[in-house]
Amino acid sequence: MDRLRLEGFAYLAGFIACVPAANWLIGNVGTVCIPQGPCLIPVAPFGITAPSGVLMIGLALVLRDLVQRRLGKGRALAAILAGAALSGFVAPPALVVASTVAFLLSELADFAVYTPLQKRGLIRAVILSSLVGLCVDSVAFLYLAFGSLDYLAGQIIGKAWMVLFSIPVIRLLRDRDQRQGIATA
Repeated sequence: MDRLRLEGFAYLAGFIACVPAANWLIGNVGTVCIPQGPCLIPVAPFGITAPSGVLMIGLALVLRDLVQRRLGKGRALAAILAGAALSGFVAPPALVVASTVAFLLSELADFAVYTPLQKRGLIRAVILSSLVGLCVDSVAFLYLAFGSLDYLAGQIIGKAWMVLFSIPVIRLLRDRDQRQGIATA
């Protein structure tokens, strides 16, 4: 197996690992854990918090883009379906529908934005597709899980942090690919 495909499968493994990690975090890690609710972490000043799973979902959006870059659209779509199924399997019973639907919708939105933009620039495509995906995920998850959008700002900010932190790595990947003349899927 060549290095690029191996790299793609590493991104795929990371993408899939984000699903159980997000579900575990939301129920177990936070500065405050609400009874019968999520564990919260601070994501911005002035008391803005979010369920702790936001970190992994923000990362999943970026990793999905990298799966598509290395392994192609077909495998990226298969990864989305596998991730949604896994999300439904590992989510706490009260969050199965919300977790599965939000994951599926947000990753498909990410795919729909990333696919046409990737040829215009990797960093732009990753940022814009992730922003669309994280907004879709935040609204769908909060509405379906809790019937409110109380944590919407925190959800968006928390996921956006992970996208922002990934940009230097995405830039290094893009620059390395350009130096080596690597065409992407």
